[in-house]
Amino acid sequence: RIYRSDPNWVSPLRSEVRRVLNERVNPYFRNASLKLFLCYEKNRVVARTSVVINKNHWIRFGEKTAFFGFFEAVDDPGAVLALFESVQRYCREAGVETLEGPFNPNHYSELGMQADGFGALPVFFETYNPSYYNGLLKNAGFRIAYTLHTRKNTDVAEYVRKRYGRITPPKSRGPFTVRYFNMHDIKGDIERIRCVNNDAFSDNWHFLPVTREECLFSAKFLRLVTYPELITFVEHQGEPVGVLQCVPDINPFLQTLRGKFKIHDVCRFLKQKKLIRDLVIYSVGIKKAFRNTRAYALLHQSMCWTAVQYQTLTTTWMSEENVPSIRASEHLGLVPYKRFHIYKKPVGEVRNGA
Repeated sequence: RIYRSDPNWVSPLRSEVRRVLNERVNPYFRNASLKLFLCYEKNRVVARTSVVINKNHWIRFGEKTAFFGFFEAVDDPGAVLALFESVQRYCREAGVETLEGPFNPNHYSELGMQADGFGALPVFFETYNPSYYNGLLKNAGFRIAYTLHTRKNTDVAEYVRKRYGRITPPKSRGPFTVRYFNMHDIKGDIERIRCVNNDAFSDNWHFLPVTREECLFSAKFLRLVTYPELITFVEHQGEPVGVLQCVPDINPFLQTLRGKFKIHDVCRFLKQKKLIRDLVIYSVGIKKAFRNTRAYALLHQSMCWTAVQYQTLTTTWMSEENVPSIRASEHLGLVPYKRFHIYKKPVGEVRNGA
């Protein structure tokens, strides 16, 4: 009902939401609990959210935090207050001290509440919501705890050619070699990505090591949504030390599905995917021991070589504190595009001080 007349809304695939929120299927929930909340006005749902408690986060960061996500609500502050009063009651009984979000449902999923840049189609893996959601959370006692942002270059091929001249594929040098993702060894290369990223992101905000099973679960549709040449490995003496992951922005196609993906849609999707000229940088990771080596230059060259084949380049969320990533994005002409807030509140707070 909320998005029915919104021309920029991209409905998530319902089957994928069910899969992600299935505690029996999603390996993330082997170490975390999930609770789903609905707020009704008579027989009509007017607000909803999920709550995840991961005690590994408590151990790693010393905070007894629960994470809310998948938040949606009509523009009714009373409904949202009632929703989060029930959430807080549940959290207090579970020993939680702080509620934070949105995370859909964890730190490596879609996250953050869109705070600006409204009126544009979201790119793949980017959250989307009405602007009034921010006011609803603030009215319910939440405060902004963290701000993330995305970056964009709407003419990246021209920018890269002007800045760097003739662009050639990256070449292996000395002990450093470059290769693309091997679709004949999907599980093996997913495991190599996991090892690189767990090392590269270990000091990042809210980061918890990702398990092998979680990686495989998240990569179920990898073959469908991207191409092998959009995932680049840099290896040092045969050991992967850096990974660049990009995906075409498939959201315009997903929008046409209206939340339902059927077998007969596959051929149409594969045909349209070839025409996509908008690219999304999903992640870039370099093992800490190799950040000041040839690995960085090779990943940058790989990104330039890929970028000149597309019109638009957008990032997924970036931390304001991640200065190296911001500088690297500026080398590709990427400028701030949208901001996303993470909200937080103590669970002891109740409505209007009552």
